[in-house]
Amino acid sequence: MPDVFTALANPTRRSILTELRHRPQSVNELAAHFAIGRPSVSEHLQVLAAVGLVRDERAGQQRIYHLEAGPLADAADWLEPFEQYWKGRLRDLRAVLDEEHR
Repeated sequence: MPDVFTALANPTRRSILTELRHRPQSVNELAAHFAIGRPSVSEHLQVLAAVGLVRDERAGQQRIYHLEAGPLADAADWLEPFEQYWKGRLRDLRAVLDEEHR
């Protein structure tokens, strides 16, 4: 089973999440945004669903997909210390460069 980061590594899946951020959509609606076919969009949705990034609901004969942001928040929480690390490193670099230009 793929993890959230593996699912997010694919640019098409990230684009699908961006589309779902605007509103829930069916596979056909989502497929209209991409140069790939409906079966490929369905495969990407299956990967996203497996890690909890989307959920679907029945609406007649269609499935409507919704963004589930919880796993994204968990990923952001995990990444936050690394972001702080790099911000600190960049501040240190700026200080060194500023000192050299004095």
